[in-house]
Amino acid sequence: MRTLRDAAIGETVTVARLLGEGALKRRIMDMGITKGAEVYIRKVAPLGDPIEVKVRGYELSLRKEDAQMIEIHPAG
Repeated sequence: MRTLRDAAIGETVTVARLLGEGALKRRIMDMGITKGAEVYIRKVAPLGDPIEVKVRGYELSLRKEDAQMIEIHPAG
């Protein structure tokens, strides 16, 4: 399955599930990235890390390492 790390700039995706456990998973969920949430990929830093996304009406920067733990599918 695709992860948020694989999403293209300008793409809107839906979170399918979160991988990982413990504090890291909780931190991602606290940022509003939960199953079913729509995420818009705004831009990627020049060196590829971090990724800037828009989720639940606000902008958020994620490390690619964290984005790898978020499984997605196309929005809709």
